[in-house]
Amino acid sequence: MAFPHDMKTTVAVASVAVLAATMGPTVAAPNQAPAARQAPAKTPVSVGAGGAVSSVDPDASRIGVQVLRHGGNAVDAAVATAAALGVTEPYSSGLGGGGFFVYYDASTGKVSTLDGRETAPMAMPHDAFINPDTGSPYTFFPDLVTSGVSVGVPGTPATWQTALDDWGTRSLSETLQPAEQLASKGFVVDPTFRQMTLENKARFAAIPPTARLFLPGGDAPAIGSVFRNPELAKTYRMLGKSGMDAYYNGPIADQIVDLVQSPPKSPDTNLPVPPGFMERSDLADYDAIERQPTHVGYRGLDVYGMPPPSSGGSTVGEALNILERSDLGSMSTADALHHYLEASALAFADRNAYVGDSDYVDVPLRELLSDGFAGERACQIDPDHAAAKPVAPGQPDGVYGGCAVSDSPAPKADHEGLSTTHLSVMDKWGNVVAYTLTIEQTGGSAITVPGRGFLLNNELTDFSAVYNENDPNRIEGGKRPRSSMAPTIVLKDGEPWLAVGSPGGSTIITTVLQTLINRIDLGMTLPQAVAAPRGAQRNTGTVTSEQEFIDAYKSMLEPYGHQLAPAGAPGTSAAEIGAVAAIEALPNGQFLAAAEPRRRGGGSAMVVSPGE
Repeated sequence: MAFPHDMKTTVAVASVAVLAATMGPTVAAPNQAPAARQAPAKTPVSVGAGGAVSSVDPDASRIGVQVLRHGGNAVDAAVATAAALGVTEPYSSGLGGGGFFVYYDASTGKVSTLDGRETAPMAMPHDAFINPDTGSPYTFFPDLVTSGVSVGVPGTPATWQTALDDWGTRSLSETLQPAEQLASKGFVVDPTFRQMTLENKARFAAIPPTARLFLPGGDAPAIGSVFRNPELAKTYRMLGKSGMDAYYNGPIADQIVDLVQSPPKSPDTNLPVPPGFMERSDLADYDAIERQPTHVGYRGLDVYGMPPPSSGGSTVGEALNILERSDLGSMSTADALHHYLEASALAFADRNAYVGDSDYVDVPLRELLSDGFAGERACQIDPDHAAAKPVAPGQPDGVYGGCAVSDSPAPKADHEGLSTTHLSVMDKWGNVVAYTLTIEQTGGSAITVPGRGFLLNNELTDFSAVYNENDPNRIEGGKRPRSSMAPTIVLKDGEPWLAVGSPGGSTIITTVLQTLINRIDLGMTLPQAVAAPRGAQRNTGTVTSEQEFIDAYKSMLEPYGHQLAPAGAPGTSAAEIGAVAAIEALPNGQFLAAAEPRRRGGGSAMVVSPGE
């Protein structure tokens, strides 16, 4: 397909600039002593043979590649990489969180998924997020996110154990050992780690065990210092020896319940830190569930994703179905982006109206991903004008024709934390993993489990704050809150081609969608598709945009009626959208691993045998 010339130029210039920015030496922050040590170099693009790993962190990617190099498969490497991210990315992932694991098995040609989403305690009431002193919902940030009531039953430990048991070749003990050693020896603090710590300093200071671990001496760890977590090393060692039953039915479970019901709180903080409702039985009853993946065809490709309670697979899939009715590759950049933004808004309207935990609500998933429904939604796109937002949801009722929309008003957008992480793995046998994992907010609930070295999630804030019996994402005991995580595997001619995913709250969906469109329709290479400026339309009045996207496309998109707004304050992590980690299987049997060249300090793409 044709590559729109103006977009190609913009992306090429941006790619060169960001690649140059990330390949230089680490620079100490102002008013800070020069770095004592340099963090490992981050290589955003690698090509070679033998398998590949892409993540946000070089230590984690290195550990995953070592597993592949020594005969482990993609599942072994994915769990080992995830455990290492629990060390180096503790504010985004770890034993206190959850996630979604998508796996392609080369021996069967089957795509499977594991739902490791956190669950609400069975005793959680419908008004759990209402402040009893005011009768109104708690202030979302920092009050509700820093709480026991926001903590869901963690699913990450069960996901690792189940994935290894079902598809791996290594024991849990062997798989966790590299991350255990990393936690013990430590890693070099980079500017991103320090910045994320400082952005949450007030929350961390409010919780004594968190302050002790992550604010040594009352400050964030210095750039160039070595951050060690011997408590997490000890926890990994114990779990490797005893299995994850020691987590869900042992002393760790007792600690988690105590922390949720009676969160530790500094006497100097003004945060309410409301308690939660978790019981030992909630942990003992937790299971990581194998679910059927979502699947759509797009331009002759097979796109697989995560089903409910994630909305990632359904929303990405629906948007692709809508866009397939237009030839994006032959359009101008402005027209292609206009269609991308409008399709995103339509799919988000349906996500908000219909998607929740399918074990608790009736999600019309088959209809949402049907070609008939996509046709009804696609005819809502005016090629010359952006629709007034929010748009109404459609009618996924199986009866299609014309441009039917629902009489129901568009549901309100929900809150989702931006701090998540993603990893992609391909091995030499053709197995593939796309795994997105999280503790929700940057730093999760801000509650560290004393002596265990990991933070608890605040994932339950993904539920709607105010109970409405018609809301598919309403609070219910035992339910899994709706997520936007979108780990995605794409097959070409029945063989693995792409693995992709990203953090970013609800912008995960638009990030994955935009990356796929960039690569499939707009002629970009995978590294260009990852580096390209991002804009996210989630059925809101403005398009949440990176500054580079505003600079490049504002004048093109405003004539359609699109209003672009900055994603966050300049210089903060919120100013960036997503952090993609992707891999492409090349026709010659090699792999192209691509990670972010700049966002979140840059990612780390590695292959087993470079350049072969």
